[in-house]
Amino acid sequence: MTDLGIIKKNGREEIRITAENFKGHDLINIRVWFDDGTGTMRPGKQGMAFRLDLLPTVMETLGKASKSGAA
Repeated sequence: MTDLGIIKKNGREEIRITAENFKGHDLINIRVWFDDGTGTMRPGKQGMAFRLDLLPTVMETLGKASKSGAA
C-alpha cells in the first residue's frame, strides 16, 4: 500500500487516499478514517476503491463538479 495523501475532514476524521494491489489489480482506495477515542486512527466503512485505469475518468468527473460549483 502506498499512501498518496490525507485530507482533514473534521476534528475526528480524515480522508486517506492510497494506491494498492488487491488480487493482482491496481486500485485507488479513498476511505474515511476516524479517531477511535484513544488517539488511534482506524479505517471506517465509508469510502470506495476503484481500478487505477478508471482514475482519468474519476478525475474528469470531479473536475466537472469543481467547475460547476456543485457542493
